[in-house]
Amino acid sequence: MPEQKVASGVGSDKLSVSVMEGDSVALHTGVATNQQEDIKWYFSDTRIAQISGDLRFICSDVECNEGTERFRDRLKLDHQTGSLTIMNITNTDSGEYKLKIISSTSSSEKNFNVIVKSVPAAERDEVKTNEGESVTLDSGERRKPNDVLTWFFNDTLIARITGDHNKTCTDVQCKDNDQRFRDRLKLDHQNGSLTIMNITNTDSGEYTLEIISSSSFSITRVKRLNVNVIDSGLSSAAVAGIVVSVLLAVAALIAGLIYIYCRSKRYSRAPQHVNGVNKDIALSDKGHL
Repeated sequence: MPEQKVASGVGSDKLSVSVMEGDSVALHTGVATNQQEDIKWYFSDTRIAQISGDLRFICSDVECNEGTERFRDRLKLDHQTGSLTIMNITNTDSGEYKLKIISSTSSSEKNFNVIVKSVPAAERDEVKTNEGESVTLDSGERRKPNDVLTWFFNDTLIARITGDHNKTCTDVQCKDNDQRFRDRLKLDHQNGSLTIMNITNTDSGEYTLEIISSSSFSITRVKRLNVNVIDSGLSSAAVAGIVVSVLLAVAALIAGLIYIYCRSKRYSRAPQHVNGVNKDIALSDKGHL
C-alpha cells in the first residue's frame, strides 16, 4: 500500500517520520531555491542530492556520489524549493537524512530520521469482491479533528472529509456532473474509510487515499487499492427467467408429443375407404362369400 509522507522541519531539530515500505516520502526544505546559494541532501553522510540557487548545478543519487546508485532513479528534487522525494521507499532507506542550506549570509541544517516499516501481506493484497456486494476501503488511521482525507478513483476526486463539515463531499458533490457512483459511497467520519455499495464491474480500478495532517509537520499519505470485481455470473432474476423459459419449452414439447400421439391413435382407429368403398365392409362381405 504505497504512501506519501511530507515532513517539514525548522532549525536543527531532528524530525522522525514513520513510513511503510513502498511509500513515497517527501522531505521539505521550507525555503525557496532562488533565495539560496546551495541546497544539499545527505543520507548517512553520503551526498545524495544537490541543487544550486541559479539551477546551474543539479544532481541526485549516482550523479552526486561518483557512481554509487543506492536509490536507482527513486529520488526527485523540487526545483522550486529543493525538497527531496524518495519514491518506492524500502527498508534499506531507513536512517538519517541531513539537509544543508547555504545562503550568502548564513547556513543551516535540518535532520530527518526516516523509519521504514514492513507492510503486512494482507495490506498488499488486492481487494476482491462479488458484483452487487459492498466493500470498505480502510484508511488505516483514526482521523484527527483537523485532518483532511481525500479519496480518488483513477485520479478522479470522489470523496473528501475535513474538519469543516461544509467542505465534506462524496461523488457528485465533489465533482460536478460526475455521478459514477450514484449515491453508492459512504464515508466514515471517524477514520475516513470509504464504503462502496452495490459494487459493479465499472468500479474496478485504483483507489487512492490522501491524508493531510496538520501538526508541527504535515503528513500526506497515499494508499492505493485495486478493487477487482469478480463477475458472479447471471443475476438471480436472470437465472429464474431462464428456468421458466426452459420449463415452458419442455411443457410445449410434451404437449406437442401428446397431440401427435393422440392424432395418430385416432387415425389408426378410423374406417379406411378404398375407391369410395368402406374397406371394413368389403372385407366382411368377402368373408360371407
